[in-house]
Amino acid sequence: MLYGMIDIGSNTLRLAIYLIEGRRAEMLMKKKELVGLAGYVKDGVMQPEGIARAAKVLQGFQKFLQTFRITQVVAFTTAALRNAKNSKDAVAELERLTGLHIRVISGEEEAAYDFVGATHDLVADDGLIFDIGGGSTEVVAYRGRQIAAKVSIPLGSLGLRTGCVQDVLPTRVECLAMEKRAEKAVAQLADFPAGEVADVVGIGGTCKGAQALYNTVYNQPMTNQRMAMRELRALIPEFQSDAGISEQMTIQLMKAVPERMHTILPGLIIADALARRFHTQNIIYSDSGVREGFIYTEILKG
Repeated sequence: MLYGMIDIGSNTLRLAIYLIEGRRAEMLMKKKELVGLAGYVKDGVMQPEGIARAAKVLQGFQKFLQTFRITQVVAFTTAALRNAKNSKDAVAELERLTGLHIRVISGEEEAAYDFVGATHDLVADDGLIFDIGGGSTEVVAYRGRQIAAKVSIPLGSLGLRTGCVQDVLPTRVECLAMEKRAEKAVAQLADFPAGEVADVVGIGGTCKGAQALYNTVYNQPMTNQRMAMRELRALIPEFQSDAGISEQMTIQLMKAVPERMHTILPGLIIADALARRFHTQNIIYSDSGVREGFIYTEILKG
């Protein structure tokens, strides 16, 4: 059976089509639109312009689903709408405009789905997961293939740049300001029950963009999923707007992350803050995350 899954994220809205047969789920295709919902939150309130922008994209998704007569549709939203002061009213208005039933996933649920999706095909029984999204960051520690601890930090790549960055790329001073905000947010993990973790599984938009940029800059095959944290960290000063970016670096940036140029450095700054907290040496990117976790948990029931 074909399932349509709509993920209303803080930065990107995605429609993924899955073929689900028995206990197996295969993603057939994915459509995405960069909306930047988190950027429409003013003083904690989601603005009507953001709701209207999201509704337009969702209506387009629905037309696509109707064309192929896909009637099994799940829609959920995460940090941008979850954390807004007017979350309930904003979601209700989006439902009215689109006819969709939209489930608001809590930070705890998002972290749990992240864990199930990211670890479904992994061999390691113990580890740590980072999911750096546009509006929030989830951290999950697991032992014996079971969640040992999970936390959702209400700070993501788009939220971090808001109020700090004036142009597409941040300046050195703006990066320092973002580093302070990221360190403050990560400080709440002081009592998180995980010590030094050399290799961390990274999922979500920031890690996907980081993988593409890392492989481009360091001349790795695009299938490479392992990123040395010291080399990721080195990219932050290289792509600051006042660092004298060369034409070659501009080409690399535009090729690797054309839609995430404005959020890639804020995302890397969050990744760096997390890596310092856990003394992480490598981030290993996984393309499976919250959507796959939702399928295994809610549709396939484990």
